[in-house]
Amino acid sequence: MDIIKALSEELSLDEARLTKTVELIDEGNTIPFIARYRKEVTGSMDDTTLRTLFDRLTYLRSLEDRRAEVRANIEAQGKLTPEIEAALAAAKILAEIEDIWRPFKQKKRTRASMARERGLEGLAELIFVQEDTYDATIEELALAYVDAEKEVPDAAAAIAGACDIIAEDISDDAALRGEIRELTREYATLKCVQIGEGDSVYSMYYNFEENVKSLPSHRVLAINRGEKEEILRVSVHLSQDIPLNYLYASVVTNPRSPAAKYVARAVVDGYERLIAPSIEREIRAELTDNAGEGAIKLFADNLEHVLMQAPLKGSCVLGLDPGYRTGCKLAVVDKTGRVLDTAVIYPTKPHERIEDAKKIVKGLIRRHGVNVIAIGNGTASKESEIFIAGLLREIPEEVRYAMVSEAGASVYSASQLAADEFPDFDVTQRSAVSIARRLQDPLAELVKIDPKSIGVGQYQHDMKQSRLDEALTGVVEGCVNRVGVDVNTASHSLLSYVAGINATAAKNIVKYREEHGEFTKRAQILKVPRIGERAYQQCAGFLRVSGSDEILDNTGVHPESYDAARALLAGFSYSERDIRDGKLKELRTAVEKRGIAKVCEEVGVGEPTLMDIITELEKPGRDVRENLEKPILREDVMDMNDLQPGMKLRGVVRNVIDFGAFVDIGVHQDGLVHVSQMSSKFIKHPSEVVSAGDVVEVTVLSVDPVKGRISLTMKGGK
Repeated sequence: MDIIKALSEELSLDEARLTKTVELIDEGNTIPFIARYRKEVTGSMDDTTLRTLFDRLTYLRSLEDRRAEVRANIEAQGKLTPEIEAALAAAKILAEIEDIWRPFKQKKRTRASMARERGLEGLAELIFVQEDTYDATIEELALAYVDAEKEVPDAAAAIAGACDIIAEDISDDAALRGEIRELTREYATLKCVQIGEGDSVYSMYYNFEENVKSLPSHRVLAINRGEKEEILRVSVHLSQDIPLNYLYASVVTNPRSPAAKYVARAVVDGYERLIAPSIEREIRAELTDNAGEGAIKLFADNLEHVLMQAPLKGSCVLGLDPGYRTGCKLAVVDKTGRVLDTAVIYPTKPHERIEDAKKIVKGLIRRHGVNVIAIGNGTASKESEIFIAGLLREIPEEVRYAMVSEAGASVYSASQLAADEFPDFDVTQRSAVSIARRLQDPLAELVKIDPKSIGVGQYQHDMKQSRLDEALTGVVEGCVNRVGVDVNTASHSLLSYVAGINATAAKNIVKYREEHGEFTKRAQILKVPRIGERAYQQCAGFLRVSGSDEILDNTGVHPESYDAARALLAGFSYSERDIRDGKLKELRTAVEKRGIAKVCEEVGVGEPTLMDIITELEKPGRDVRENLEKPILREDVMDMNDLQPGMKLRGVVRNVIDFGAFVDIGVHQDGLVHVSQMSSKFIKHPSEVVSAGDVVEVTVLSVDPVKGRISLTMKGGK
């Protein structure tokens, strides 16, 4: 197989660019580096496309390895024919290669292998030929194979053994199996029946049947879980007429032959005993793999949007981790995330020391100039929100609050990372700090947590964990490198996601910073142990040094393009000081007027790099998230009982799933917008309309306080 050609056809990408991009990958360049700084080579492929390319490249190379391995094994048996070689060359998926290998691989003892040991292969060949006439009846011919010592007592036993051989040969035929597999994919249904006692969350699947080809991912994963918990019995059902008619037409070549009835018997046996169970396992595995990949893609998409939510910069934030018996933990962090103060209050049951709590919170607000209060949305959050909303009405300061997802906060608080960062804090105090910082900079704080703990997935424990980890890590890497990292303030957790920097190198950067003070220029990073020229090339463009005398060190311009950037400035009579003073607003227009191609030639870079340099020079130190919708800050509290059908509200999408999206509208219980209520136009999946972190306008359809359910619609909203 020509891998580049196959990738080009599959991904609709130019072969020449693909070849050069694969060379970059093989040289050990990271995906973020290639996506950002080798656009001329790739044709400006984004990191998502590059990761898809990398995954498919890896699969196709493993496919080629397996193809070569199977060919060598068959050749070693002396059974490689031009037909087999052609079939191997034509195979496009692993299942097709395994079908070809199936007749040649060593099997456990089967009915067919035992029949061969008893000398019945000749009879099987005689029957399978299906002559118009034979010298005698099949039963009479079978008598020649009767042998008591070989456990073939009579003609019937000989014929049965011969039919076992024919059945296995039919089952091992790659072309026949391939066609049966396709027929099963096209026409089979997945059936479920109840085997557990009583009602359960799987009750909708107690008497369930749906076409295999139309099953959505979330149903497959739910059914798999119900089967694992021994509540459901699941099977793939295909009317036997479909595969058997195909097999009869393919295998029973002479219906008039006296042998035809035995071949037909072998067809039925081969399908029922050998082909159908095997194909069912394959189809179930295929459904699970496809559902897992779909769920992983949705998880990754949700995670990306959560990580890329707009930061709340320039605010002093009071983080509040709600609680009952142990009280609510408070932590004040300044606009850089540094902890200024901590406290504990008891405004909720069973203590309800409300006046004392108010005094403490008001004191923290006045003493530190708190602008925003971040309230965790876990246990006691509604009571805490009511308390804070009431307190804010009593003070002259302009302070608002926001509800912040606590997902994963307890994981971080109990981690070694949190213990190292705050050795004198207990876990709830650390959680209060994390809640405050999540509002200030979601990305910088959430990278400290295992992505699976952020709470934006569905059936995540039913997926292949290694594949899930790989995909989510790729998302975090992509987000971190897209935003860029301040090398003087970033935690080692954040630094470890920068292209070219592993966990050890990240810790070394923090250690170097602690021992030698802040970095004053990018090139200093080369002095950090475990960061050589190669690692520096990969990471430098994503690291920012805000206090550097070299203004380009605080931009996304890669050091390899500094000379080009300076030539660009000189060519239009600008200085680096003009960058600091924000005087380059006309640079883009001037470049376009002179001619982009001409300017590229003058400064020695391609057009994508030139335009990226201009973007960075126009606004050094820019944050790509700054134009995103800011967090919703509230001034007063709402209760579920306040909701009425027809009420219009603004909310934040917390999670997108296959059948809808959950939206936080500020009443503690998220509301569900079903996929059918997302748009007046037909959509296949909620992700076509919304993403996690989006601020949306919704209308209340119905409220069920008893069951804690809120139904929302986005039709007519934004």
